[in-house]
Amino acid sequence: MLGRVRLKDSGIMDEELPTLLETTFRYLAKNLHVVCNDPDPVTQQLELKPDVVIPNEICDRFLRYQQDCGQDINDRFIQIFRDTEKSPLRNIRLRNSTITNEGMRILLRHKLNSLSMWYCNKITTASWNILIENCRQLRSLELGRFVDMLKHSEPNEKTPIDFQLVLPQLRHLILNGVVLQPSIQFGHLSELTYLDLTACIFAEFSLKALIDLPNLKALILFNVWPLDHEFPTLCKLKSLQTLDLSVSRANVDGNYLTPNKLLSNLVESLPNLRHLDISGTNLAGDGVAMKTNNTSSSSDIPGLASRAENPLEFLGLYYTAHSACKWHDIPAIRIAGEATEEQILVAASVYQDRHELLTKVLNDLYHLLRFETCKQIHKALDVVLSAMDKHIRVKNIQISGSATLFYIVKGRNKIQFGVPLKNHIIHTLLNGMSTHLTDDTMMRNGCLTLCQFNIPQDVLFEYERLVRILLHGVSYREQEGFVQRIAIYLLNSLACQVDGSQKMFLGDLGAISTMLNLISDRLSRKIFDDVMEVAWSTMWNVTDETAKNCERFLDGRGMEYFLGCLKLFPDKDDLLRNMMGLLGNVAEVKELRPRLMTPEFITEFANLLDSSSDGIEVSYNAAGVLAHIASDGETAWAISKPTRDRVLIRMVEAIERWDLSAERNINYRSFEPILGLIRCYHTPACQHWAVWALANLTKVYPTKYCLLVEKERGIELLQELIEHPQPYSRLKDLANMVLMHCRNFNDSLDQCKKMELDG
Repeated sequence: MLGRVRLKDSGIMDEELPTLLETTFRYLAKNLHVVCNDPDPVTQQLELKPDVVIPNEICDRFLRYQQDCGQDINDRFIQIFRDTEKSPLRNIRLRNSTITNEGMRILLRHKLNSLSMWYCNKITTASWNILIENCRQLRSLELGRFVDMLKHSEPNEKTPIDFQLVLPQLRHLILNGVVLQPSIQFGHLSELTYLDLTACIFAEFSLKALIDLPNLKALILFNVWPLDHEFPTLCKLKSLQTLDLSVSRANVDGNYLTPNKLLSNLVESLPNLRHLDISGTNLAGDGVAMKTNNTSSSSDIPGLASRAENPLEFLGLYYTAHSACKWHDIPAIRIAGEATEEQILVAASVYQDRHELLTKVLNDLYHLLRFETCKQIHKALDVVLSAMDKHIRVKNIQISGSATLFYIVKGRNKIQFGVPLKNHIIHTLLNGMSTHLTDDTMMRNGCLTLCQFNIPQDVLFEYERLVRILLHGVSYREQEGFVQRIAIYLLNSLACQVDGSQKMFLGDLGAISTMLNLISDRLSRKIFDDVMEVAWSTMWNVTDETAKNCERFLDGRGMEYFLGCLKLFPDKDDLLRNMMGLLGNVAEVKELRPRLMTPEFITEFANLLDSSSDGIEVSYNAAGVLAHIASDGETAWAISKPTRDRVLIRMVEAIERWDLSAERNINYRSFEPILGLIRCYHTPACQHWAVWALANLTKVYPTKYCLLVEKERGIELLQELIEHPQPYSRLKDLANMVLMHCRNFNDSLDQCKKMELDG
């Protein structure tokens, strides 16, 4: 994603806004047709357009931003770089890529300076041979977790393979979990300054092979065990400035027989050492302070007594034996540990590529945030987002990270978040949720955190992906499960206040059928719960002015479920309101109204006119349904009972019982359906419902609805109704009320403007 989280002078916590170049990259990442021809119809391979040449400086960053945008770097995409002259690459960093050996064959033909790969589990030893043949100029090589370029493809295979490091210009080398043999030579890597052998297995291999590396400054031996017999060799690596002997304690105990002696000899033998990590071990001793021979200064870590006057720049003490990070006299400037907020944040920053330790660190950070004792929220947010972005496939990190994000986003600092930072948090959450869709804890954490944002405004940039995730969460969770309930709540929120294309998208992805399945299940078990209620509410929102979704409701046996709910749960006010609101949307679609014209449906609608459920809402919506059906004229009334005249009389009687000052549980984005009924002169009862609705809404909510009446030419239609000889007086009275409400609103608006000018 973007840069680090910063606390700006204004108090806003945010990330740097993307540059114009970065914005261009992001656009290209999602619109490859700008630089590529249409894919081959058979192979689907991409190819640069003949007149497109991309300089190296852009190629490298284009590849990186393609990943930042959540696009997969696969063999198809790599075809863009097939021509090493038109699209040259020099520095490649791949994470969570599905690239195979075929794609690597293209990449490794470029004259690469650096190659970094993490979580690319489709790479095998075949790519190593290609690399050695083509990349002897390589200066940096990282083969991180789940990259099997130097391993057998079988799971947990520990049999050594024969490989040689014929990379004479290499300066930076990271190997992860590789089986090392005596035959592997390091001596010819004379330029090597940084060597990371995390979790590597020494099959009779010895660190003596490193003695002849004159420029080696950093040696990382995280989770390499045992190392007792290697200490004499380590003491000979005089140029070392960084040494990491830490373990995660997951598979090893990290205990040495003579920890004080080993550490003391080591530190005294390495005069240039500035960065030391002994996390997870007992090398810090038992906490009994030792005075140095030459000074009165002391160190609670016996093996570091010689550094009391010359403290290390960094010391890793995370979960050491006897909780050494809690001691007082520690000769180090920065400490990674679990004792304080500062130590935890240092650990989180330093251990970004160590998923075993990182999970623990995030849990420690979670507890700080949960109990509101964390002061450096911006640093905490930075390390959490970085951890989740780097380790998308590690479920424990995603779970711990999302739980921590919940407390960060829930806290009072949320008001300081800028838009780029909000987008980063949401993007990171969705990455984790989409990767671990079947994990209830991840889905729960993600949904709870998303609920802290403004829905749908804050998530519109990821609308489609979030809808897919939530529909999966609703569809495949246990009945009455928490994840299902919160996912359907979010879906309903997403269906509100969005435009028709987004409502159509919801329908296209199966939102209507999913809701109907939930309702069907609960009807079969005769259970009413909040999921059923919200399912109807979601369909009410999704069908608003979206005819296709209304049709999907009818085609999915929606009316059958409507009758079933009426029969089983007649006293559930919110349920009745939601169902009738939905049917109001269906009735607005002229082509679908004949499907509502059955004796059973019309009888139920007419009976609901007398309902006092949820104030006037159920009665109001029932009248709206009947008004639209009746507006098609007498010939469209295809049933003998109940009669059209009797239903219309009952409808007018119900309307006149309603309180014109009643507050409403409804939200109109457009008055088009209501205004359409005002010209229904052949059936005054339809006009009656329409003008009453306008009179009520403009009286109770003048700011919103007076403007809407004027915007949609309602004033002209109402004036026409008043001047028309046919409508009865009550209709004209209501129409005059609407005009009066609009005049009063405009007068008050003019008065406010005048006061502002006078002021």
